[in-house]
Amino acid sequence: MKILIQASQFLLSLSILVLLHEFGHFIFARLFKTRVEKFYIFFNPWFSLFKRKIGETEYGVGWLPLGGYVKISGMIDESMDLEQMKRPPQPWEFRSKPAWQRLFIMTGGVLVNFILALFIYASVLYVWGEQYLPTKNVKYGIECDSLALSMGLKNGDKILSLDNREVERFNMILHDLIVNKTSTIQVEREGQVLSIPVPEEIIAPLLKSTGFITTRIPFIVDEFTKESSAPAAGIKKEDQIIGINDKDLMFFDEFKDELSKYKNTTVQVKVSRGNEKLSFPVPVNEMGKVGIYPVGDLSRFFELEKIEYSFLSAIPAGISKGFSTMVSYLKQLKLLFRPKVKAYESLGGFIKIGSFFPEVWDWQSFWNLTALLSIILAIMNILPIPALDGGHVLFLLYEIVTGRKPSDKFLEYAQIAGLMVLFAILLYANGNDVVQLFRK
Repeated sequence: MKILIQASQFLLSLSILVLLHEFGHFIFARLFKTRVEKFYIFFNPWFSLFKRKIGETEYGVGWLPLGGYVKISGMIDESMDLEQMKRPPQPWEFRSKPAWQRLFIMTGGVLVNFILALFIYASVLYVWGEQYLPTKNVKYGIECDSLALSMGLKNGDKILSLDNREVERFNMILHDLIVNKTSTIQVEREGQVLSIPVPEEIIAPLLKSTGFITTRIPFIVDEFTKESSAPAAGIKKEDQIIGINDKDLMFFDEFKDELSKYKNTTVQVKVSRGNEKLSFPVPVNEMGKVGIYPVGDLSRFFELEKIEYSFLSAIPAGISKGFSTMVSYLKQLKLLFRPKVKAYESLGGFIKIGSFFPEVWDWQSFWNLTALLSIILAIMNILPIPALDGGHVLFLLYEIVTGRKPSDKFLEYAQIAGLMVLFAILLYANGNDVVQLFRK
């Protein structure tokens, strides 16, 4: 059921983005009186799920959710319809229009995607506001995974800054480590300020990390696994676990580390329940676990920052968020060209993108992810690769600067080469997804 919910959100988001991207091309084509032969959401090799011709244009829905397309008369595109190019140019065809009009038609999809992202961000900020955990409020310090521990961080460290620059929002620490070429992390440890070096080779595993650092929290019982023997032993939801045997413990990470020493044995788990201090014998399984999940609601432990926006203030805030997201994604894209980072190993396809959506339907998360994907779609489409909008723009700019139009034969070969490159990237990204599934 959870996978179905994630898939449904992804499919709806993709449908919205594809529809509006193609509408961007369509509206500029019609504005400049250029004939649009087809307008399709998703691709339709061999057959369509739905199609209907209205006027000069066939509107339809394909069955292959890899994108969409508008087929514009007199243009060499992914349809590879070369027969029309052998006939004399007609006034309504793309190739008969001035270069500046063709440029607007080709960038229309990207423009709509970017404007859409700004609109969504502004709307989300107006409706829900913005809530985040300030780094300075992480009073118990951090909990580290094995990667964080290997680079010198420790459980309980309080992060002060990256390269002596304060990171206001705790959830941006990992982002800034990856995209801003951070060389040092300043932490407070047992009353001392230390500077932890960040080696460049750590970026590759950071890109794959899902829990590099998290907030350290007291261990308050939330849920139990089906196999857990803790409820039968007497432990209840909302109990605060404070120790094992004779050892006092305050935090969840301390409990996990200590419990791993008692595999296949029974331990006395000490809890605080109201004004009482109680102890219960709990069997530990062969994995060194007792099947208890801690409360994960950060508002229980930390003071969160909440920003409310009026209608007017949400507009510039949304625009600012859109541009900062675009800059961030461009920085991440540059990592693909740094061989030491091995960012290409983290390239994902539809499974990875779908996994970003929450397992329960959450409209705020849905719209935030849709805005992010809209920016990604805009940037990817404007890359100067033949078969993408950016490839067509590149050739148009060449024509505008030199006054010479590339030949139809050159455009045909470029389109084929571009399609092959895109197909190879698609196979690689989705192949990575499959490999990661088998590694889990």
